[in-house]
Amino acid sequence: MNTTPDDITHVPADEAGDAPTGPLPVLAVVGRPNVGKSTLVNRILGRREAVVEDIPGVTRDRVSYDATWAGRAFTVVDTGGWDPDARGMAERIRAQAEIAVGLADAVLFVVDATVGITDADEAVVRVLRRSEKPVVLAANKVDDQRAEAEAYGLWNLGLGEPCPVSALHGRGSGDLLDAVLAVLPEPPPESFEEEAGPRRVAIVGKPNVGKSSLLNKLAGSERVVVDAVAGTTVDPVDELIELGGREWRFIDTAGIRKRVKEASGHEFYASLRTSTAIDRAEVAVLVLDADQSISEQDVRILQTVRDSGRALVIAFNKWDLVDEDRRHYLEREVEQELVQVRWAPRINITARTGWHVDRLVPALDKALEGWETRVSTGALNSFLGRLVAEHPHPVRSGKQPKILFGTQPSVAPPTFALFTSGRLDAAYERFIERRLREEFGFVGTPIVLTQRVRERRKR
Repeated sequence: MNTTPDDITHVPADEAGDAPTGPLPVLAVVGRPNVGKSTLVNRILGRREAVVEDIPGVTRDRVSYDATWAGRAFTVVDTGGWDPDARGMAERIRAQAEIAVGLADAVLFVVDATVGITDADEAVVRVLRRSEKPVVLAANKVDDQRAEAEAYGLWNLGLGEPCPVSALHGRGSGDLLDAVLAVLPEPPPESFEEEAGPRRVAIVGKPNVGKSSLLNKLAGSERVVVDAVAGTTVDPVDELIELGGREWRFIDTAGIRKRVKEASGHEFYASLRTSTAIDRAEVAVLVLDADQSISEQDVRILQTVRDSGRALVIAFNKWDLVDEDRRHYLEREVEQELVQVRWAPRINITARTGWHVDRLVPALDKALEGWETRVSTGALNSFLGRLVAEHPHPVRSGKQPKILFGTQPSVAPPTFALFTSGRLDAAYERFIERRLREEFGFVGTPIVLTQRVRERRKR
C-alpha cells in the first residue's frame, strides 16, 4: 500500500439528534392483555410507534420511547400484557412488566372500563402496592358520556380516582397526561457539554435465529423475551450495554418474515419499524442460523442493510449445532450467497451459551472504522491515476471513457464522486470498488460510487 497515516482519517459520525444527556423520569405503562396499552402509548407520543393489533399479546418486551407533554420530557415504557396466572412465554412477558415497574419512577395502570374490574386487575394492583410507586389509573375505552359514568366503578381498586380516556379517539388524554406529570419527578437540568453518544447497533435477521438471545447474553440479563416460537419480538427494543469498557446502544428488532408489501397486521408495522431501526443505527449485526441454509430472506435483509448504507457485521449463530459436513456446505453458500458483501467481518458464535460472543466488539470496531474512513483527495487521485494507467476502461463503440478526477465528499458510508469523460460500465465500477478496498481497507462498509459525466461543448 502506498498510503500514509495522513492520507486516511477516521471521522466519527454526526451525533446530532440524540436524546438529552440527563436521565429522564420513567413512566411504565402496565395492564392485562388487550386493554389498549400500546394504543395509549401511541396517543401519548402523538405518533404511531408501538405496534398495535386487535389481538392480545402483540407487545412482548419492555419498549422505551421518548415523550414530551407541557414542555416536560419523560420516558414511556410500553410492556406486554400482565397475566398473573400466565405460563410459558406469557409468564416471561409478565416478568418483563414487573421489571419495568421496578425500574420506573411512576406507573400508568391501564384498565378496560367497558369490562370493569377483573381478578387479573386486582392481582396487578397487589403487586403495584408492594412496589410503593405512584400509580395513575387509566380507565380506557371511555368513548362517550355513558361509558364515563361506568368508569367510576374502578374506584373500588383502591388506587384513587380513575382517569377516563379513549386511547383510540384521544378523549381525556390531556387530563391523563396532566395527572402523569403530577406524579413524575422533575427531570434534572440537561447537560450542555457536548458528548459523543453510544454507538448504535441494530441486531437484524429473520425470525428465530437468536437475535434476542444474543442481546440477553450481551446485557447479562433476561432483557427481552426469548421463546422457540418464531416472531416473539415485535417492537424494536433499545438497550444500553457496556462492552469493552464502552457503552453501546443495541436495538433488537423483529424478525423480517417477508417483503413489507406482503406483510399484514402487526407484521407490517413490525417490518416498518425494523427498517426504521436500521436507519437509526450506525452498524447492523446480521444474525444467521449457521445450522440452516442461507435463505432468500437472509439475502433480502442483507440487501436492506446494504442499501441503507450502514456498516455490517455477519454473525453465524448456533455454531454448536454445526458439524463438519455442514461447515463444508456453509463455506460454499457463503461464496455464492454472500459474494456481494465479502467485505463484511464474519464471526461464529453461540448466543445461548455465550461462546465467542466477545468477538463481536472487535468486529463492530473494525466495521465502524471502515465506515468512517476518509481518503485525502491527493491520495485518491494518485491511486486513480495508477489504476487507469494499468487498467484503462475498455473501448465501447469507438469511445473510451476516462476518469478525470475523483474526490470523497462524505463518510458513513464512504462516498466517492468520479468526474469522467463518459459513462463508466457497471463492471468497471465494481472493479474500481474492489481496488479501493485492496488499497485503503474499508472493511465492514458499503462504498458508494457516483459518476459526474463531463458534457461536451457544442461548437
